[in-house]
Formats: sequence, C-alpha cells, structure tokens
Amino acid sequence: MSVRIGYGEDIHLLVEGRDLILAGVKLPFEKGLLGHSDADVVYHAIADCLLGSVAEGDIGVHFRTDDPKCEGMDSSIIAKFAINKVKEHGYRLSNIDVSIICEKPHLMKHIPAMRENIAKTLECGVEDVSVKAMTNEGLGEIGEGKAIKAIAVAVVTKE
Repeated sequence: MSVRIGYGEDIHLLVEGRDLILAGVKLPFEKGLLGHSDADVVYHAIADCLLGSVAEGDIGVHFRTDDPKCEGMDSSIIAKFAINKVKEHGYRLSNIDVSIICEKPHLMKHIPAMRENIAKTLECGVEDVSVKAMTNEGLGEIGEGKAIKAIAVAVVTKE
C-alpha cells in the first residue's frame, strides 16, 4: 500500500460587500472574504492539500486569478477538480482534517453542514471529514478580525 499526505492552507481578508462562504456554507455575517473566486478558504486549503498529495502543484497552477472564467467561481468546483486529480493518480482519500481560524463568526453550529458539504464534494463519507474551528486569541490579522485562515491535511492511499 502507498500512503501520501497533503498539506494546504489559505488565508483571505474580510471585507464588506461580500458573502462569507466556508466549506460551501453561506454564513450570516456582515463581511465576506475577498478573492477572485468566492474566496472559500476551506475549499482552497482542501484543494491545495489534495493537489499536493499527488504532486500536482497548487490551485494557482490550475485556476489562475487572471482567468475571467474563475471570477466568482464556486470553490467546490476547485475542490472537486483536486479530488479528481487524486483519483487520476490511482489514489483515494482516506481522511481529511480541516482547521478554520477566525475570531468571528462563531462556527460550531455550522460545522455539521460544512462536513456534509465537504464529504459530498469529495465523494467520501462524512466520517472521513474532520472540521475544527479555533480563534487566534486576538493575535495578528486573524485575531483582529481582519482575515480568516484554513489549514487542511489529507491522507490518500493506493492499494
């Protein structure tokens, strides 16, 4: 059996006038994340860790910020592309672990929906998806409520 691990992270600034979307869940909040796509840091971190697990670069290689087709794109499309790359290499997702770091909004009640969305997008069981939320204890741009960051780690296996 061959086992590989992928790591990904993403951070975006919070701004007014945008929806806040995390793992495909639109959250009630006065600010959203700034980005070329829908700026879903969770799906971006997931895509980077999956692409990295099979040495396929990062999302910027496949989804360029100067490509008009990517403007406003639903980031689940990016994550779906990444899991398909994993499958093309003959691997399957064993599990994925995601941490979301932000001061506000509080995410606990949204985590079940996030896990469901991720499982559906990656075509795996919800039991294979972990999502955790934490604060940055008031430190840095995240702690000041200026940004949200997501970190993802995935294990992929080939028989």
